[in-house]
Amino acid sequence: HVQLVESGGGSVQAGGSLRLSCVASLDGRHCMAWFRQAPGKEREGVAAIDSDGSTAYADSVKGRFTISKDHAKNTLYLQMNSLKPDDTAMYYCAAGFVYGDVWFREDDYNHWGQGTQVTVS
Repeated sequence: HVQLVESGGGSVQAGGSLRLSCVASLDGRHCMAWFRQAPGKEREGVAAIDSDGSTAYADSVKGRFTISKDHAKNTLYLQMNSLKPDDTAMYYCAAGFVYGDVWFREDDYNHWGQGTQVTVS
């Protein structure tokens, strides 16, 4: 039974930082990603890291967010710096297999966590 459990969300002032974590009961073959969904908006991809360590970021977070994973701890991280009110959303951890350079197609991710709320004021 695959489980993805996020933590680390919270409330922070603009300009602050948070680090999200996702403990995943998966092997290292999957691509792991963070998605987010703000109220009234569609879910969007934020950052992804594939099994070979290659990464991708949404333009809106490039230079501010960093995705990483600790294989020994089966944990995915998202370090978020210089947070803005527009970053306010529920953040979801996801796992799947991506193809080519299409990183954030939701249908490619078949395992999802329950989400952790990030609020930036």
